[in-house]
Amino acid sequence: MSTNEMKQAMSTLRQFSEKERDYDAYQARQNYLRQQRTIQFERDELEQELNEERKAKEFERRAKEEALAEIEHLKALLAEKNKTN
Repeated sequence: MSTNEMKQAMSTLRQFSEKERDYDAYQARQNYLRQQRTIQFERDELEQELNEERKAKEFERRAKEEALAEIEHLKALLAEKNKTN
């Protein structure tokens, strides 16, 4: 078992084994990075949706405030007109 041929064969097998482990580690890293990109993409999408929803609610709130202010203004005008009649 300790012939030069056996030593060389064992060395070659070790190299293959190391390359396979290195490849597996590389693939694991690539899978991790893909998962992280997917998670970040989904997070960004959700954040964008949330921001759009907030803007829509703010727009709706302002529109309601403006409508209420207009109603109050019209009530004041009507009250003023009723006083003069």
